[in-house]
This record gives sequence, structure tokens and C-alpha cells, in this order.
Amino acid sequence: MVRTPTNVHPCNNLALRKAARYLGATYDKALAPVGLRGTQFSILQKLSAHGAMTIGSLADMIAMDRTTMAANLKPLAREGLVTVEPSAADRRARIVTLTPDGRSRMKAALPLWRAVQTRFEEKFGADEATQLRASLEAVLDTGFEPWAE
Repeated sequence: MVRTPTNVHPCNNLALRKAARYLGATYDKALAPVGLRGTQFSILQKLSAHGAMTIGSLADMIAMDRTTMAANLKPLAREGLVTVEPSAADRRARIVTLTPDGRSRMKAALPLWRAVQTRFEEKFGADEATQLRASLEAVLDTGFEPWAE
């Protein structure tokens, strides 16, 4: 039996990251047959649902910083799944667009994603999964930024 010292407080960050790594690896494994990782699928899915947008807007939508998003887009662009082009309105902004190949790959991945989503909800509970997603979304709405205080 592993004992936690009584003077150690539970860490929200550790609990969140452990669960994220566990679930992330599960989704990555499920999507591997179509050559996508979970983050890549999420990017393609957002572009499919919302259309072309700036890197910054896409990063905000996924709660990722712009630099990390740009790095995540590079392999997708190399594979021809997205294009990243300067904006006609503002040459500093880069517009990300889902290509036909990207849409096709995302559609091929969708049944694999649905299967792992369904398996998770069967094991964890559909209501609990809904509550988990709502709780995690609520974290984003807290404005919690301890470094800004």
C-alpha cells in the first residue's frame, strides 16, 4: 500500500496531467491507423466545423498558445492536410485552411474517435463524462492566472 504523507496536499495540476496523459495516449493509439494523433484530430475537426481561421483564433479555440499551435500545424501542412497562408487583409496573420485531403483524413478518423469516445463513456459513465467536460470547460472560464496577481 502506497501512503501519501499527511503534509502533502493533493495537486490539481498533477491529477489533471496524469488523466490527460492517460486519455491522450488512448486517443492517440485509436487514431494511429489513420496517421493522426489526438491533437491533430482536434485541429482538423475544429477547422472542419468552423472553416478557415487565423493560427491565433485556432489556438484560442483549443486553449493552446500560438507558438505551440504553429508547431502542431507543420506536420499537418507537410502532409497536405492543411494549408497555412498569409492573410490578404493582414500579411502578419496566417490563415489555416483544411484541405480536401485533410477533410478526408478527419472523416476516416471520425469512427475511430467515436469508438474510443464511446468506450470511455461506457467505462467512466456517460453522465460523469458530460460532467467532466463541463468541469474542465469551467476551469477555462475562471480567469485563474496566479502569475498575474
